[in-house]
Amino acid sequence: MEFYDVIKTRRSVRSYSSEMPPQEAVDRLMEAVRLSPSGSNRQPWKFILVTDTEKMKKIMVACNNQKFLGEAPVMVVACGQGINYNRGGYMGDMSFIMDVSIAFTHLILAARAEGLGTCWIGSFENTKIKPILGIPDGWEVVAVSPLGYPRDDAFKETDRRKPLNEVLSKENF
Repeated sequence: MEFYDVIKTRRSVRSYSSEMPPQEAVDRLMEAVRLSPSGSNRQPWKFILVTDTEKMKKIMVACNNQKFLGEAPVMVVACGQGINYNRGGYMGDMSFIMDVSIAFTHLILAARAEGLGTCWIGSFENTKIKPILGIPDGWEVVAVSPLGYPRDDAFKETDRRKPLNEVLSKENF
């Protein structure tokens, strides 16, 4: 699939088939994560693939009971570790969120290229997910996503984005 078509048609999918994605496709997604850039190449992330239905149910509850999370055959949990670097002079200990977000973006775009759906979940309880997956102290959950084939035709272009002149300036704000 052509790169700009991936960007134009990537959507947050909230309805999934139970069909398991091929391992080769999942491996390509994880390679896209591995290759993503990070500040000073620190790579402060760990991605956890979850297929155990009991763990997925518990994570779904920790994500404010978003039921569609339990439909997908795979759940991805992206974690980050503090890098002791104060990006921009204001981000402090949470600077790792930027690097993990870049890697997560690689994941969701690669998933679209494979015909797989994702939905970036930011509404979750970090302290509830960590014990479910054995995430150690010093690591935090940054994002969660279901991963699987959309149940319906989810990949349509949208006009629900601001026009370029509202999000782009030249020389000054």
